[in-house]
Amino acid sequence: MTAPEVHVVGGAGLEAHADALRAVYAEAFCAPPWDEDPARAEEFAGRLPASVRCPGFRAAVAVRDGEVLGFATARTTPSPFPADRCYPQAEAGLGAERTAAWLVGAREVEELAVRAGARGTGLAARLLTAVTADAPAGRCWLLTSVRAPRALSFYRRQGWIQATHPSPDGQGTAVFLGPRHPSRSLVTGPL
Repeated sequence: MTAPEVHVVGGAGLEAHADALRAVYAEAFCAPPWDEDPARAEEFAGRLPASVRCPGFRAAVAVRDGEVLGFATARTTPSPFPADRCYPQAEAGLGAERTAAWLVGAREVEELAVRAGARGTGLAARLLTAVTADAPAGRCWLLTSVRAPRALSFYRRQGWIQATHPSPDGQGTAVFLGPRHPSRSLVTGPL
């Protein structure tokens, strides 16, 4: 079996794979530990046309023999810092000053998903690198759920550092700074 090829794609290339990306998203996130409603896969697909027009947008798609096995998307975090989705939790964990200094204007990994059969092969690491390797001044970050211990471990193994603690009840999200983020030295442990 041939190794999957990882391609960095632009808007048209990504939209050409929209149905396959929706299927990969559903397989990755509508199952434990994420347990998202299947409608979220449709929401993701609906956001793609707007996402590709965001400043700094990057996407990578992993394909083997014509089948999409995974993808990653990233963009430049806008100013002002977004107030939708999980962003308020990130800002609450870091505080407004750190959020503005560390995250705004940095490359944010929005989505990273790999089909179940391709997990554990290094494909997720390749996709993550494809969308972050050229982050200006190494400034990249992401949010992930604290209910996903495999994801938390994966990012740590890739050299990312957790910058926020979850809420006391173990729910919510954690902010991770990339391996070359200049502010990572300011994180002595999750804030």
